[in-house]
Order: sequence, then C-alpha cells, then structure tokens
Amino acid sequence: MTNFDLGKNPATDPALLLRYRDRQYAADLMAVAILKLNLFSWIDAQQVVSTKQIGSEFGLAERPLDVLLTLCRAGGWVTTEADQHRLTELAEEHLVDSSPYYLGPYYEPIVESPIAQGCYQVLTRDRPANWQAKDDSNDWHESMLDESFAKGFTALMNCRGVAMGQTLASAVQPWLSDVTTVLDIGAGSGIYTSTLLAKNNQLSATIFEQTPVDKIAHAEIVRHGMGDRIKIVSGDMFKDAWPTTDCILLSNVLHDWDFPAIRALIQKSAETLRSGGKVIVHEAFLNDAKDGPLPVAEYSVLLVNITQGRCYSPAEYTAIFEEFGFRCDPYQDTIADRGFFVATKL
Repeated sequence: MTNFDLGKNPATDPALLLRYRDRQYAADLMAVAILKLNLFSWIDAQQVVSTKQIGSEFGLAERPLDVLLTLCRAGGWVTTEADQHRLTELAEEHLVDSSPYYLGPYYEPIVESPIAQGCYQVLTRDRPANWQAKDDSNDWHESMLDESFAKGFTALMNCRGVAMGQTLASAVQPWLSDVTTVLDIGAGSGIYTSTLLAKNNQLSATIFEQTPVDKIAHAEIVRHGMGDRIKIVSGDMFKDAWPTTDCILLSNVLHDWDFPAIRALIQKSAETLRSGGKVIVHEAFLNDAKDGPLPVAEYSVLLVNITQGRCYSPAEYTAIFEEFGFRCDPYQDTIADRGFFVATKL
C-alpha cells in the first residue's frame, strides 16, 4: 500500500522547482540563435521577415523553428503579426551584434556545449538529439525500449505526477458524472490513473503501455493498492487496437509527437469512443497566440530536443479534434504550468 493519500491534493504549487529543470535547454538554444546563426542581427538587417524566409536562409526545419520563434515571442525579443516577424527594442539593443549593448559574448561559454550542439542538430535536421546530449545514447523514444532507462525515466515522471495527477483528478470531476471506465494511453507509471480513481470510486481503468513500461506500471499500481481496479494491456498505441472505454486519458502524451502522429492518436480516440465519450488532454500548453507562457515555451525547447514533438496550443489540438468529430471545451489551468481540456465525441 502507498504511504501517502492518493486522493489528497498538494498544499503548494511546485511550478518554480520544475521550471529550473524544464528550461534546461532554452539557454543553449538561444546561444545557437545569437552566435551560431546570428539570427537577430540578420532579422535586424531585413527589418521584417517571414517564417519561410528564416527557414530558407538558415536551413532550419519547420518544427524546431516553430519552437525557436515561440521562445523568442515569449521572451519578448520578437513580435509576430500575420507571419511577419520583427525584433523588439530589447532584441535590437542586446541581441544585434552591431549594438554597443550586445550580449553575444555572454553566451560564448555555452555555444559549443553538447546541449547546444544538439539544439543545432535539431534545428537543421529536425531529428531529436540524443538523450541528455550523450553521444552513446538514443533519443527518448528509442531509449524507452531499454528496461533500465525506462525504469529511471518513468520514476522521473512519476515523482512529479503525484501532485499533477491529484490536482487534475479534482479538476476533471465535473466531466466524469457519466463515466465508469477510463483508458490511459501511454500511461507511464499509471500515476494519473491511480490518482483519478482515488477521487472517483465509480471508476475502473485500463492502462495501455508498451513493454517494458507495462511491467513498471504494474508494480506501481500494486504499490498504490489499485491492483483490483486497474487492468494493464500491453501494446503499441499506434499499431494495436485500443480497448473500449467511456473516457480516454492522454496525459503528457501528445506533446511527444509531431502532427502526423498526433492526428493518428486522435483518430484512434474517435474510433474507440462511442458518441458522448470523452478525451482528457493534460499537459503543458502554449497559449493560442503562441507568445507564452514563457515557462512552457522554454519547456518546449527541451521537448523538441529529446522527442519528436513540442508544446502545442489548445487551438492547434482543437482543430484536429474537430476534424474527427469532437467538441472541445475551453482549456483550464491546474498546477505547475500544466492544464487540460476535455474533448467530447459528437
């Protein structure tokens, strides 16, 4: 049995503590933009540029360039209107190499760091860098097939998931009055399912995970005393059929993937659910203008480096859900720069 109450929300918000870790890659990406690309000096010379012009000039791929521009807007260095990008006064003074206030030399010590080199690789090749910029490792998706890595990474996600899961479970209760079964896709340790069931006695759940994470989830579920309410199904979430359910939980899943994979997962959600069935999407969201929040824009830099995804806005997800016959309720904040929205199948 667990030695803490799964149903009890944390009294404090650990956002700042998580931000220190989540922003780990952002400074290195800025070093690449300032020094290796000299991006801001180039924009200053052009005055106004489009995303396509930036990508063509520097040979940058669409997904990581989107992350870089989002970071620049959130940081207050670039403004964007109708895909036309301009420098702010802050950037003109401190990020343009002809300015007497230029801060480029301040970033010199990290521009050739392993993480910065990984950022440059992602920008130019659209390929996730090695996990934690280690030369002898795979990207995150490949690494998760290794039992030792999967155990460590799942524990990493589990420790933050307790607080996030408890808060999410409280926030989504208004949507669960007609729900009896939940399917947690890519559930990791199962912590979000466990906290959801701890607050909702009418629920039972199925966790859908690949090997070896399924074994790790089983041990955690037993530890939390949820073995009689949570079933584990092993499989590939893209290739294998999903069990039928009233509600699908996609917690910290979609942001690991690019649009084609996101569309595939939303399509499978539509195929799995009956009319009135729900999808809960929980993770870190950009705002719809994609100019913040800054902590999420910084976290997106980490994601683009180690996964095939990035952070997205509710509007980006909603457009795809609506294509597959869902109605999406407005986004709501929870804790630690995270939040959720619920999509209902029509």
